[in-house]
Amino acid sequence: MKYEFTLSFKIASDDADIDTLVERLGAAGCDDALVGIGQAGRIALDFTREAGSAQEAIVSALKDVKRAVPNALLIEAGPDLVGLTDVAELVGMSRQNMRKLSLAHTDSFPAPVHSSSLALWHLTHVLQWLSDRGSHVIEPQLMEVTRVAMQINLVKEAALIERRVRREVRELVA
Repeated sequence: MKYEFTLSFKIASDDADIDTLVERLGAAGCDDALVGIGQAGRIALDFTREAGSAQEAIVSALKDVKRAVPNALLIEAGPDLVGLTDVAELVGMSRQNMRKLSLAHTDSFPAPVHSSSLALWHLTHVLQWLSDRGSHVIEPQLMEVTRVAMQINLVKEAALIERRVRREVRELVA
């Protein structure tokens, strides 16, 4: 199966020669990715990777990038963190209708992971909610990719948690 996902990285200044970087990525197996270089010190790779599972696709892509650019630091695997506008575009509805759904179903709509003037949700939770309601058919590959991307991002962030804090807070937030 083909899986589509994005991996964003922070790169060192000595990896700033884009032509050389793209060559190294291609030689390491990332020839199935479009490389984006919009911001200095960052790259984003949009993959369309053939694999037996989304996890296999994303993990193999991470390994390939690390082989090509050993000092690259993963910023985010996606699609994962999204606003309601992103979800609306993905499922083919207006932003206003998506917002109405979230407000009309406050008891069951997934809670955002960040809430301010721009709220963010894990895409997999919102897609699962839409699917469970029967209002939208979500492609299984997309559900699988969003779940794996979220898991990778959570593992990356969890590595920063101090043991003492983890023990003390774990049961309070679940």
